[in-house]
Amino acid sequence: MISKETLFALSLFPYLGFLWFISRTPQMPRLALYGFYGTLVFVFVTIPAGIYAVLHYGKSLANVDWLHGGAEVFLTLTNILIVLGFRQAVKELRMKNGE
Repeated sequence: MISKETLFALSLFPYLGFLWFISRTPQMPRLALYGFYGTLVFVFVTIPAGIYAVLHYGKSLANVDWLHGGAEVFLTLTNILIVLGFRQAVKELRMKNGE
């Protein structure tokens, strides 16, 4: 059986591939692209936060409210960037098509 840590580490490679492809797509809204990159930053920030939670509090990140909440706020902001980026692209496409 594969551990959750190994699975998490392996999942980064497809995501990096996804980022590589969407970075080269001219139709990709820039604001949404920043949001997707922000998700990657969220992952790399959460790892040390999780380690800190275990070492300092003896608990998982999910059980240390102030750390977990901070991480979730950052993830929420990246999701907002993604949504706003695609919203802007849809509005521009509608204006271009005269809708």
